[in-house]
Amino acid sequence: MRLLVIEDDLNLSLSLKMDLGNAGYVVETTHDGELGEFLGATEHYDAVILDLGLPRMSGLEVLRQWRQADNHTPVIVITARDAWFEKVDGFKAGADDYLCKPFHPQELLARLQAVLKRVHNLNQAKLRVYGIELDEDEQTVTVDGSNIQELTAIEFRLLRYFMLNAGKVLSKTQLGEHVYSESTEPDSNVLEVYVKRLRKIVGNDLIHTRRSQGYFFGLKS
Repeated sequence: MRLLVIEDDLNLSLSLKMDLGNAGYVVETTHDGELGEFLGATEHYDAVILDLGLPRMSGLEVLRQWRQADNHTPVIVITARDAWFEKVDGFKAGADDYLCKPFHPQELLARLQAVLKRVHNLNQAKLRVYGIELDEDEQTVTVDGSNIQELTAIEFRLLRYFMLNAGKVLSKTQLGEHVYSESTEPDSNVLEVYVKRLRKIVGNDLIHTRRSQGYFFGLKS
């Protein structure tokens, strides 16, 4: 899952990148509203963590511009402002959730997971699709209630992205952008290796190759 963090506090930005990265997210950061608005408008992210007090363009204006342009990327607002009317302004502008500073990283992670599941119409506590249950905290998978299996960081990111986009054809480019970190060069051959590994874990009947298109996660009709 690919996230954008727009936060001008460099220490907090670095901390969020580390915490979210450890939780299996691919994280990009920027520190001003104008650049953040541009990135959110031109790149595809699964969610955005957005501070309100940004230089060059306020977080509220960033959010308004995205929503006016019909950009519905989930946005969690983080801010030191805790007045009720400011929260109302944030939700009216299109925020999906609102978190006041200071906050514990685990609260942000829990809210992020909840927002992503809501966006993908998954209402259960754990991520569960086609008998596959993914524990996002432990980064483990259970297949049809059998033994719990640990996943590597890439396996976890890839399986989570497949599960959240079950029933969709996903290109190798898409998968690379949402699975690899910025410091890792997406490689088609390496991606095929990880897909092969996941097939051994979840079964060959769930991950299908679509020639010249990519991969499809789901049951064949």
